[in-house]
Amino acid sequence: MKILVINPFGIGDVLFTTPVISNLRQAYPQASIAYLANRRTAEFLKLNPDITHVFVYERDEFVESYRQNPLKFAQKWFGLYKNIKQENFDLVLDYSLNSTFGFLSAACGIKKRVGFDYRKRGRFLTDKVPFFGFEGKHTIEYNLDLLRHIQIPVTVNQMTFSISAEYKQWAHDWLVQNKIDPSKPLIAVLPGGGASWGKDAGNRRWAASKFADLVDKIIENFDAAIILLGDSKEEELCRQVVNQAHFPLYFAAGKTTLPGMAALLARCRLAIVNEGGPLHVAVAVGTKTVSIFGPVDPQVYGPHPLNGHTVVQKGLPCQPCYRRFRMAQCGHISCLGELSVEEVYRKVQHIL
Repeated sequence: MKILVINPFGIGDVLFTTPVISNLRQAYPQASIAYLANRRTAEFLKLNPDITHVFVYERDEFVESYRQNPLKFAQKWFGLYKNIKQENFDLVLDYSLNSTFGFLSAACGIKKRVGFDYRKRGRFLTDKVPFFGFEGKHTIEYNLDLLRHIQIPVTVNQMTFSISAEYKQWAHDWLVQNKIDPSKPLIAVLPGGGASWGKDAGNRRWAASKFADLVDKIIENFDAAIILLGDSKEEELCRQVVNQAHFPLYFAAGKTTLPGMAALLARCRLAIVNEGGPLHVAVAVGTKTVSIFGPVDPQVYGPHPLNGHTVVQKGLPCQPCYRRFRMAQCGHISCLGELSVEEVYRKVQHIL
C-alpha cells in the first residue's frame, strides 16, 4: 500500500493532519506514507517516523519561476509530476481544497483520490466529501472524516510533532548557555502567530504592550523565566515586548528552526500564545497552553483535545466572526482590544 497525503498550507493546518497519519499507520503498518507540503512544514514532517517521504511544493517558488520564465515554471511542475508518478501511489488524501492537486493526482495515475469537494473543486477526485468550510466541529475531525469516508478506522485524534535527539540536545544547550535557572518555572510567550493571514495577521494578535504587562505580572508573582519565541518575521514584534517589559526576558525569536522552537516549547511548563500555528506546536509536544482567541472560533481551530489547555476569549456577541475562510468587515477588533491583561493573567495563575 502506497499512500500520499497533500496539504500545502501552514503549520497549524498540517499539524491538524498528523492524526490522519497516525491512523493510517495503525491501519497499514507496512504502508509507504508520503506527504506533499510546503518547505517550512516539510522541515518537521521529515522527523515524523510514520512518514516515509516528503515532497516539497512551495507556491511562492513556483510563482517566481513563472515570472522569470514560463518554461522554467512548466519544468518545475513536470519535475513534481515525475517524482510523484514514479512512486505508483494507490491512494491520495487531498486536503488542498484545490482542483490543481486533484488533476496532478489523476495525471500521476493514482486510482483512489479522496478529498473535500469545496466549491466544486473536487472534479478530479474519485471520492468527494461535500464541504462548505470548517465550522461546528474541530478541523482535525473534518480531516479524519476523509478516513471515515473510506472506512479506515479512526482511533487517534491527537496531533504529533516528533522531536529528534539532536533538537532535544540543542534545546538543552540553549537553556544552559543562557544560564536559565532550572528551579524557576519556564514559560514560553509567543506574541506572533497568524502568519497565514498575511497582512491581516495583526487581526489575530493581542497587543505587544499587553504581553509585556502580562509577563511583568507573571515574573513579579511567580519568579518565572520567560522565553520569547517566534520566527524571523516576528523578531520586531518580540522586541516590542522586551522594550516595554520591566523585567529581563530570554529572547529566542528568529533564533530557532521550527523543530528547535518545538524542542524549547517541550521544556516549558506553559506556553502563552495567540491562536495560530505555534499554539498547535505547543499542544502537539505536550506543553500546557493559555491561548488567546479573537475573531477565530476555538471550537474549530483551538487546542485539540482541550485537556490541559485553556482558551481565553472576551466573549463578545460578535465572536467568532471568521467563518468559512471569511472574516466579517470589522474596523475595531474589540474581541482582542478589550481583552484585559488581568483576564489572561487569571487563567495563567490557575495553571501555575
